[in-house]
Amino acid sequence: MAPRKTSHTAAAFKGRWRIATMVLWNTDTIDLVEPGFIAFNGDQGEMRFIAVQAWLDVRYGIRDGAPIAEFSWEGVDEGDQRSGRGWAALKDDGSLAGHIFFHNGDDSAFTCRPR
Repeated sequence: MAPRKTSHTAAAFKGRWRIATMVLWNTDTIDLVEPGFIAFNGDQGEMRFIAVQAWLDVRYGIRDGAPIAEFSWEGVDEGDQRSGRGWAALKDDGSLAGHIFFHNGDDSAFTCRPR
């Protein structure tokens, strides 16, 4: 399979972002195993929070005039297979705001700041 071409929008998201807040969990919980983060590197990414370790399949676009990264994810949570989807949008202040969904489970809004 040929590699996908990554949108120029991807450059705005590139790097590792520190998860600052999540609606469902406090900072101590988010950072249970290590400081929570979401990272984007072209059409791939990674996220870790609580005991979740996941790998992302990312697509970029524009929503309401702002750059957005939409992703599906697969990973583990305390050793159990998990999957889901999510999105993140760039805010005017340089932060990210988005939402993470677990397949048939919890979902939470989140905010991130650049590392």
